[in-house]
Amino acid sequence: MTELLGLAAACFLAATLLPFPSEGALLAYLHLRPGHTALALAVATVANTAGGMTSYLIGRLIPQRAPDARALAWVRRHGAPVTFLAFLPFIGDGLVLAAGWLRIHWLGTLAFSAAGRLTRYAVIALLI
Repeated sequence: MTELLGLAAACFLAATLLPFPSEGALLAYLHLRPGHTALALAVATVANTAGGMTSYLIGRLIPQRAPDARALAWVRRHGAPVTFLAFLPFIGDGLVLAAGWLRIHWLGTLAFSAAGRLTRYAVIALLI
């Protein structure tokens, strides 16, 4: 149970603006509990998505006085589906933050970012 809480904490923190690779936590957990792949994928996905939605909320709280940059225009044009890429290192957290700042619908952001995160974790689990 402690390992599962550690996995959840690591995945949550990694989805915020902290540069922390959650994949290592997932691999460590699967090494300790190889028979719990589905549970590990569920916990990692939910925790990482919750961390991402925390970044989304932070974006919603930022006043909309900033200039409209090219990257923001790209996120605005593509909307919630762009948050499928939220799992990407370096830019993923920014995409979700931008989605919040642009007031992109939270449910679409939640669904697409969760799908992307689950896909990433499933690929990692299948590779080991």
